[in-house]
Amino acid sequence: MSDTRDDPSIKDFESALAELETIVRTLEQGDLTLEQSLERFERGITLSRFCHTRLEHAERRVEVLTEQGEIRPAPPEIAGGGGAAPGPSPAEPGGTEPAEDDIPF
Repeated sequence: MSDTRDDPSIKDFESALAELETIVRTLEQGDLTLEQSLERFERGITLSRFCHTRLEHAERRVEVLTEQGEIRPAPPEIAGGGGAAPGPSPAEPGGTEPAEDDIPF
């Protein structure tokens, strides 16, 4: 197996990911011979490992840049939230407000 650092055809994360997506689509079509499929699969594994390694390095850089390496959740405005997490309201079944016929003991 070759080290992805030795593969000059992999330029950067974005191009590797785009090529990997193309390979997946091609393999899913099922129009290749077995040998062609294996060649594409092998290339896909190389690209996948490259992308995984780059993502791990990026994660480590983010950890170093945050205070004391603590990983904090993204603020709601970035994480796609915007408020409290959705859940049942107190008046809905499963909510926290007791129904009138609930016995408190």
